[in-house]
Amino acid sequence: MTPRRFARLTAILDRRQVGLTVLMDDLQKAHNVSAVIRTCDAVGVPRIHAVTEETSFKAKITSSAGTAQFVDVCLHHSYAAAVESLHLQGFRILAAHLDPDAVDFRAVDFTQPTCIALGQEGPGVTPELLKLCDGSFYIPMAGAVDSLNVSVAAAVTLFEAQRQRQAAGMYDQSQLDEATRQRLLFEWGYKRLTRWYREKGYDYPRIGDQGEILDPVPRG
Repeated sequence: MTPRRFARLTAILDRRQVGLTVLMDDLQKAHNVSAVIRTCDAVGVPRIHAVTEETSFKAKITSSAGTAQFVDVCLHHSYAAAVESLHLQGFRILAAHLDPDAVDFRAVDFTQPTCIALGQEGPGVTPELLKLCDGSFYIPMAGAVDSLNVSVAAAVTLFEAQRQRQAAGMYDQSQLDEATRQRLLFEWGYKRLTRWYREKGYDYPRIGDQGEILDPVPRG
């Protein structure tokens, strides 16, 4: 890994927002899934969640222009499993959904640990998931239509979250724990070695302050 690449990857990791994530409710269109992933990377979301089959989801991220490698994906087999996992991690789950109790998205405090639930275009978040969410929000519209494309809605919401978090100084220091930081530095900086270590079942080596590998002998 060159010093330039190490500096770039370190800068990206320093701005990751562990208290912000997205839950995709089985989005059907691949370009929407890819667009959401790209936006998540752009605002520093390190991990996203989806309720879907693994093979189906993998088929939808092929057009994400390489950004999928920078965003971890956690797949869930049911809404209940997804919500339980997110709640245990301290997230509140807010659905992007127009209903009587929804609030203006600009009134949401995104500096708190927040998961944004996104549903399919048209029907939105499914009723089953909506019942498990902690609240909902909407994006005010002044035109003839009452909703945005799901990837556009995700971008509008996530950049509002970024604005709030930047104002609160939350991008000024790293939020990642050291183990996660080390893992991502190795996976991003040494892709070929990562595949080899995984195939052999070895533990990843530690990465030094200059991006160098500190453990030349594989462990595991």
